[in-house]
Amino acid sequence: MPNPSRPRALALAAAAVLLCSLAAGCGDDTGDGDLTAQKLEWTDCPAPSQAEGGGSAPSPLPDGDPWQCATMKAPRDWAEPDGDTISIALIRAGASGDKSRRIGSLIFNFGGPGGSGVTTLPAFGEDYAALRTRYDLVSFDPRGVGRSAPVRCENDQQLDAYFQQDMTPDDSAERTALVDSTRKFNDACEKNSEEILPHVRTTDAARDMDLMRQVLGDDRLHYFGISYGTELGGVYAHLFPKKVGRAVFDAVVDPTQTPEQGSLGQAGGFQRALDNFAEDCTSKVEDCPVGDTAQEVKDRIAKLLAELDRKPIPGVFPRELTQTAATNGIAQSLYSQDFWQYLTEGLEEAYTGNGRILMLLSDAMNGRSENGEYSNITAANISINCSDGKPRYSVADVQRELPRFRAASSVFGDFLAWSMLSCTDWAVPGAADHPDVSAPGAAPILVVGNTGDPATPYEGARKMVAALGEGVGVELTYRGQGHGAYDSKNRCVQAAVNGYLLDGKVPAAGTVCS
Repeated sequence: MPNPSRPRALALAAAAVLLCSLAAGCGDDTGDGDLTAQKLEWTDCPAPSQAEGGGSAPSPLPDGDPWQCATMKAPRDWAEPDGDTISIALIRAGASGDKSRRIGSLIFNFGGPGGSGVTTLPAFGEDYAALRTRYDLVSFDPRGVGRSAPVRCENDQQLDAYFQQDMTPDDSAERTALVDSTRKFNDACEKNSEEILPHVRTTDAARDMDLMRQVLGDDRLHYFGISYGTELGGVYAHLFPKKVGRAVFDAVVDPTQTPEQGSLGQAGGFQRALDNFAEDCTSKVEDCPVGDTAQEVKDRIAKLLAELDRKPIPGVFPRELTQTAATNGIAQSLYSQDFWQYLTEGLEEAYTGNGRILMLLSDAMNGRSENGEYSNITAANISINCSDGKPRYSVADVQRELPRFRAASSVFGDFLAWSMLSCTDWAVPGAADHPDVSAPGAAPILVVGNTGDPATPYEGARKMVAALGEGVGVELTYRGQGHGAYDSKNRCVQAAVNGYLLDGKVPAAGTVCS
């Protein structure tokens, strides 16, 4: 479960497919003149590539309108805008309302980093039907992701072994094995993606978005960022504050944290979500099938994980459910309250020696399809995070911090602490300790935090508001569960977001929805 700040929509889409078998700011434009003048050729969308997750071409929208796809040329290296180019894959659904009231394009990034917007937007397009009345809905595969010069590391068979390894080592032999596996993975990334690897930073993607804005014909960037998409949006606002249009950040990344602090925050966030699951299950009128009290639910989970560390159980043939896969599957199920039922069912099965459901959940987190093929979300996620984050952590660093991580979460603490080794010996130096999102002079940005969010803890929303600067960030709180707020379909949240994006009505700072 390295860096489990997956996009909520992507997490749900992948899991739904798998589980169906059960039942420095400046306002100047960027880019070479030839690239800003390029004309996009919109055509029917092809089936997603393996790197995007595979599957079928997107079905038409409910009103019969098709999804359309195009590719945009962008500089591979923004330091040399006249040099070699890469292709950025885009998808759109044209505005459905009166064309005279069309505002422009609304660009989505669903997070990860590493999530394919080309596959995620159509999977959840109906959720944004109200926004489509005045916008073309647009998303894209950021550079390094999906069909946009994808980072390639290990193959499917190697990834099966990578995800089966013990990622919470208990002794020196296991620690050595984890370090060796991490180095092998990172070496494969360098060998197979040498040309694109130095150019997948969030600042590069932000410059791609500004080029996209110009190519789409918009004076300002109207934007909806979710999870890591809030970090990307913040970086864009810092680079191009005068080009920010109406923007919403949902499931907000704390931009002030180092990678270590972010992982520690996630440990607490996932533990809080697990606590909420346990309380919910045991508070229902009917008996909770995985424990009589909330504490018993958590104690039984801890016991299961300890037993799996000693002896895995059958998962999805021929693979076994390991402690790592089970922890990963539990985390995946906490991305939405709608998935708590699958966690209950998965735990029930695991207690009888059947790890299939928890392994399917883990596969969803890792981007593995039922046919055994992986998307490139893990390769892209690690590549972008390691290019962005300057710190490089050692085994000694992790061991020193383990007590704090375990205090934050008895279930997820070890896992997230050891995940800090992901960037050890990475081929490309990291850019900074944390992103710069200060955006003085930018238009208001609506920042939505969810009190029960496991992957991007609620506290990050207030930190983002402060970092954006006075008069820019406008905080809205949703007292709910799961990763993100708008897709929870909470009427209060959706009314506030729609009111701003559609009509320019900024809600009062500090608004609370429940």
